[in-house]
Amino acid sequence: MANITKSGKTVPCNTFWSIPAEQQLKLLAVTPQGLASKEANRRLKRYGANRLNSKKPRGNLRLFFAQFKSSIILILLFATGLSFFLHDRLDAAIILTIVLISGLLGFWQEKGAAGAIKKLLEIVQIRVSVRRDGTATEVAAESLVPGDIILLKAGGIIPADCLILESANLFVDEAILTGESYPVEKLPGVLPANTALSQRINALWMGTHVQSGDATALVVATGQTTEFGKLSLRIKLKAPETEFESGIRRFGYLLMEITLILVMLIFAVNVYLEKAVLDSFLFALALAVGLTPQLLPAIISINLAHGAKRMAEQKVVVKQLASIENFGSMNVLCSDKTGTLTEGAVHMRGAFDLSGNASDRVSFYAYLNSVYETGFSNPIDEAIRQYRQFDIKDCKKLAEIPYDFYRKRLSLLISKRGENILITKGALTHVLAACSEVENADGSLLPIASASKQIQQRYKDFSRQGFRTLGLAYKLMDAQARIDKTDETGMRFLGFLLFFDPPKADCAETIKQLRELGVTLKIITGDNRLVAATVSKQLGLAEHEILTGPEIEQMSGRALMNKVADVDLFAEVEPNQKERIIIALKKAGFVVGYMGDGINDVSALHAADIGISVESAADVAKETAEIVLLEKDLGVLVQGVREGRITFANTLKYVFMATSSNFGNMFSMAGASLLLPFLPLLPKQILLTNLLTDFPEMTIASDNVDAEMVSQPRRWDIKFIRKFMITFGFVSSLFDFMTFGLLWLLDVSIEQFRTAWFLESVVSAALIVFIVRSRNSFFKSRPGKYLLTATFLIIVVTLALPYTPIAHLVGFQPLPLSLLALLGLIVMLYLTTAELAKHIFYRLVKI
Repeated sequence: MANITKSGKTVPCNTFWSIPAEQQLKLLAVTPQGLASKEANRRLKRYGANRLNSKKPRGNLRLFFAQFKSSIILILLFATGLSFFLHDRLDAAIILTIVLISGLLGFWQEKGAAGAIKKLLEIVQIRVSVRRDGTATEVAAESLVPGDIILLKAGGIIPADCLILESANLFVDEAILTGESYPVEKLPGVLPANTALSQRINALWMGTHVQSGDATALVVATGQTTEFGKLSLRIKLKAPETEFESGIRRFGYLLMEITLILVMLIFAVNVYLEKAVLDSFLFALALAVGLTPQLLPAIISINLAHGAKRMAEQKVVVKQLASIENFGSMNVLCSDKTGTLTEGAVHMRGAFDLSGNASDRVSFYAYLNSVYETGFSNPIDEAIRQYRQFDIKDCKKLAEIPYDFYRKRLSLLISKRGENILITKGALTHVLAACSEVENADGSLLPIASASKQIQQRYKDFSRQGFRTLGLAYKLMDAQARIDKTDETGMRFLGFLLFFDPPKADCAETIKQLRELGVTLKIITGDNRLVAATVSKQLGLAEHEILTGPEIEQMSGRALMNKVADVDLFAEVEPNQKERIIIALKKAGFVVGYMGDGINDVSALHAADIGISVESAADVAKETAEIVLLEKDLGVLVQGVREGRITFANTLKYVFMATSSNFGNMFSMAGASLLLPFLPLLPKQILLTNLLTDFPEMTIASDNVDAEMVSQPRRWDIKFIRKFMITFGFVSSLFDFMTFGLLWLLDVSIEQFRTAWFLESVVSAALIVFIVRSRNSFFKSRPGKYLLTATFLIIVVTLALPYTPIAHLVGFQPLPLSLLALLGLIVMLYLTTAELAKHIFYRLVKI
């Protein structure tokens, strides 16, 4: 734990659970009313932000220098410096200027992308209720400091290591630290200093979350000084590599192999042919830079940030940019029906006794159980309170056993005119498990066993009508101020509570749109199979086989994996079984998204390829998810999937463009350098070519995308990219050598040769963008206006360059119009051939 300094003394707090709360408050120089805002700000500067990653966001200077971290760029800069002192200072200065301009472009774009993402993440950041200046206020979890007093409730993430000051039926899930799957009850108190972490019931740990109840706690340690922070430092916690990141890495390896072979081969042969060593070295390095998609990191950041901004306009906030690819690749979406497929506003249909008649007594007891409930806000209790209100001035709450996902019951001890009544409501089977008797409408009692058949029949009848049915029970208690789970025995079953959540009006259309996008919707719900089947029919879902939780319990992992593809409706599912279903789907080869908003959805969100939550979700669910919907609506999700696929498609476009033009041009120049007695382009001209051809591609994020690229899930395919690179690189090289042949036959000067080759290279590389950006015909796929404008702007600049005053600085000479016309003819032939090659390629190679 962190050390707290007060009045020049350092007080160790690594055993805070063994120190009384009053003493701990004094050590941290704080009162129960909390810190003053000014003091909190001072401590924030002193202890740092409350996050596991202690690295500060990169400043502008660091971000700028990061553009030059490529080993090839560093070697090139070193060689340029060497050339500056030993060779041609003007050439060295020009090369350096071109590299700096390229770096500035990348810096400018990445800075804008980083700023946009920061603003988006602020929308869905976790906030904590904390006492500041004597009043409760909400602050970002990162702003917490030692000494803060925070207020916790069910569903909330514990944002720091804390000492409990007060608690009420507080149960915390500590599985992330201790591996214990059941929630641990937490209470204030003092423990021995040597108490094991899992036994420190008066302490709360960063990264765990509240299952039920509430508490007031004192923040003792933040950030990397927490137990979870120290664990992350020891094992170097890192998020698993996504398929998109893996694809980028493998693509980088492919280019590295080709680059290294080219550099070594070209340098060795040019030296063997007795060309200048330094020129040959710079030429080889410039070729390597030309082959490498130098702006790929920036282009990826721009594309993903641009996509994230577009998705935000569709009310979808992306927390982890790399997850956009998974979002677009998703072909199975698992979701609960409540609030997503239905209105999410639960309505109470009525309260009924054993005979199926409306009962005022059942309704009154249900109202008492709900109106005094303090565990966490939920739509069931809200529906009961809204359905009918009673006069409860003679009633008083004495104690509460909060709802949890294992008991599936909520119990309250109520005093009513001197009579203590324990009232329990919850899932019917779990309530019946606590009962020994059944009370009829006339007050007569029956053994639970004799009424079981009648109860189950009522339950089936209600379920077939699509109602969610809860049970209600009670028992009289002796005078006592505290109750626990052991008191939930020997109760009397009183009746049924019926609820319904109507399907959304446009849900059937939304499900159809998902299906058209190649995404299969699978419903995972805790409702019984009869209710689930009825609601599914109302939603217009086709009738499929239903798999229930008890059936899943009996199945092996392999059997479940073989079954899940054919099942679209999972009913009566326990929280831990959601994770099993997700894992089985992934093993079956699907890219799985899971949409959840509750405490019991966390494990499934972790297991899914893409975890999706909503802004109104429990903190722990929102924190776990990679994507957060600002509205709990599948329609929003549909738009998000489309935007995700557009983003991924535009990223791949840059890869196709860079590999087809760069590889062909650099391969051609490498070959020409071996045949010609001079270098076909000087190093500075190669770098200028690379800069000019990269400039239009920085607008690719705003390009239009063909409908077929959005209609189905797409995945990174490195083999396809390799085939694409070789095919179109060969086509490019064919016309490059045609250009070389033309210039050789015309017997132009060396300067004119380089000028002509430069013009042909840049113009063809700029225009080929319009061919390779789509698998459709050039005339059928309209490019974005920014890409179109930037491309033609670069063409104009390129054609004008040899006729400007700076032409001689980069070694260019004006060309006669006849030669320009011949070069234009070669470019047109190249584009026509590339268009034909594209259609043949896509017929032979499946994407």
